[in-house]
Amino acid sequence: MKHHEVVAAVIQNGDQILCLQRGPSKYHYIAHKWEFPGGKVEPGETQEQAIIREIHEELGLQVDVRAAFLTVEHEYPDFKITMHSLLCTPAGGELVLTEHVGYQWLPASGLLSLDWAAADLPIVDKLMAQ
Repeated sequence: MKHHEVVAAVIQNGDQILCLQRGPSKYHYIAHKWEFPGGKVEPGETQEQAIIREIHEELGLQVDVRAAFLTVEHEYPDFKITMHSLLCTPAGGELVLTEHVGYQWLPASGLLSLDWAAADLPIVDKLMAQ
């Protein structure tokens, strides 16, 4: 089974958190689910470099990385991920969706109103508990 090391940005603007909706996928269990944006860590990249690159590629945004938040190990039916979430704040750019079909800014208390990808749920739980 393939294993991917990925990063996910918890982008906070005041009390609002950026949530992104995936589009169609060959993996039905993540199609149209909500997630924190990010992607794979490339060889030689730090987690911080990877999240800055991924957020710029996916959303056209610059972010400042504030802190590591939570690392999640999750096994989907077809692959495993180690996902490092990082707390970030917007630092410029216009939000443009290139890989997602929707977005919402929500307070932590509203996060469970969305249908999250399974690997993102521990991050949602920790955000709501704070």
